[in-house]
Amino acid sequence: MITRIFDLLEQYKTLYRLDDALAHKKTPGKNWVKYGSDEYIKNVNNVSCGLLQMGYQPGDKIAMISNNRPEWNFFDMGMAQIGVVSVPIYPTISTEEYRYILNHAAPKMLILSDKLLLEKLRPLISESVSIRDVYTFNQLDGEHNWKEIAMSGEARAAELMPEVCRIKDSIKADSMFTIIYTSGTTGMPKGVMLTHKNIISNVEGTAARNYLKAGSRALSFLPISHIYERMMNYHFQYKGFSLYYAENMGSIMGNIKEVKPHIFNTVPRLLDRIYIELVTKGKELTRIKRILFNNAIDVATQYNPRKKGSLRYRIRLMIARRLVFPKWLEVLGGEVGIIVSGGAPLQVRLTNLFGAIGINVLEGYGLTETSPVIAVSDLRRGPTKHGTVGPALDGVEIKLDEDGEILCKGDGVMLGYYKEPEMTAQVIDSDGYFHTGDIGSFDENGFLSITDRKKEIFKLSNGKYVTPQIIENKLRESFFIDQAIVIGENEKFASALLSPNFSQLHKWCYGQEIKFSSNVDLLHQSEVIELYQHEVNAVNKTLGNTERIKRFRLISEEWSAQTGELSPTLKLKRKFLMQKYVQIINDIYGIKKDNDKE
Repeated sequence: MITRIFDLLEQYKTLYRLDDALAHKKTPGKNWVKYGSDEYIKNVNNVSCGLLQMGYQPGDKIAMISNNRPEWNFFDMGMAQIGVVSVPIYPTISTEEYRYILNHAAPKMLILSDKLLLEKLRPLISESVSIRDVYTFNQLDGEHNWKEIAMSGEARAAELMPEVCRIKDSIKADSMFTIIYTSGTTGMPKGVMLTHKNIISNVEGTAARNYLKAGSRALSFLPISHIYERMMNYHFQYKGFSLYYAENMGSIMGNIKEVKPHIFNTVPRLLDRIYIELVTKGKELTRIKRILFNNAIDVATQYNPRKKGSLRYRIRLMIARRLVFPKWLEVLGGEVGIIVSGGAPLQVRLTNLFGAIGINVLEGYGLTETSPVIAVSDLRRGPTKHGTVGPALDGVEIKLDEDGEILCKGDGVMLGYYKEPEMTAQVIDSDGYFHTGDIGSFDENGFLSITDRKKEIFKLSNGKYVTPQIIENKLRESFFIDQAIVIGENEKFASALLSPNFSQLHKWCYGQEIKFSSNVDLLHQSEVIELYQHEVNAVNKTLGNTERIKRFRLISEEWSAQTGELSPTLKLKRKFLMQKYVQIINDIYGIKKDNDKE
């Protein structure tokens, strides 16, 4: 029976004998390096023994800042077996956030992936009063490498493994397993304390909705330091899948073609980029092929697995499935059956398109505080219902508060925020319900839809409320808009800041023979402004008068987690954006508005 995370390793001995339990590329562009299940377990035990030999005890904390790689698993499981609490940290956060987390969590060891991170964190390491050991995954001259720990543990394994087993037996399902610091879209992150039971309940609940069998291949590329990808990594191990780690975010499509995964996790932004690339390539085809391609796009975006459609539609769909869709499927390796999407609302056109190809896109919803899944699509209840995040996960109780806020109770709800009992009491009520801060609704079949963040809904000066996420999601459906933030709290009307998809915009400009010297210059071209006005007008037609975007400004920078506009899970950091573009926002609302229709 699986009650603690490290129990997953026992299944490799009894159920799964894999030659590629874990795999990655040590050198970009080279061959995959594979670890069989026995080698995986051996490395984990060596790490456990090595840490014991160094004096680490249950309750100590070790922070890991790294990309996805098998060594991450070796230490994650190795720490868990001896009760050491893991503190995974995103590799892309700011220096201020690093300083806060390292001071707040007070880890005794820091494990870093590469030289770049080491150099960035050296000043903070020297400041820290808790960090006594620093190790790296990559081999760096003059630095301690993780293999030193494993080798010292292996040398004393016969002596220390009985102690490892004793500690394992003492660890309970309710024991704290990890502290995960939330990405912090506003203010500094909070340390979420999760137990073995928290995460195992999610693993078992989601695995029941995954029809793929042992031996399937999974590709992992979202940050494993985030609870979504981390829990799904355990899910893959629970199901006996071979787990391949992508080289980096830029190599995903190439790695997909190499690995030919049956499943992977993603965020809507990546699926949208795949869609845009497909459409862009279709425009470059010759006449007959372009007609077939356009038919395929049209029928795919209209696809609804719960409705057959007219006879004419079914004929068009059949033609697309014979002549076009197989080529699209090959772009994704040719064997993928399930894509799991989370982290943000997924546009219905994307679930429709991939569903038409034959790929089940399972949209889910949850938070770090809920380990993370609260609801996810369930194929046992028939085809996915596009536009929803599915029914509640098995064992999770969901109810809506009077204002529509989603409340949940179950084994996945966190212990609380580390060192923050008052903050914990604000989100977990006396009845044990966690208050998510999200607004949602149920349909007649119990399928949950997320409409917005409670704190992000704002009121105009006329007293009308605006739900920005819905509008932002509609704006991002445009090929020419990469990111959008809707603003207007206490103002007369809603406006938007738009970060263009410069790749698509440049192609459009070349086709229109529009010359420009830089992105700043480009966004001042009258033809470009007219293009974006057209895109905004198209969205406004779908909105009520109060919600319509009356003014917008184009932003010359691309927003990313590295530059601070997005969280590591690609959510808008609204406070940061409002501060960064305060002059532009003041310009929008500070000029004379007599000519605006309000």
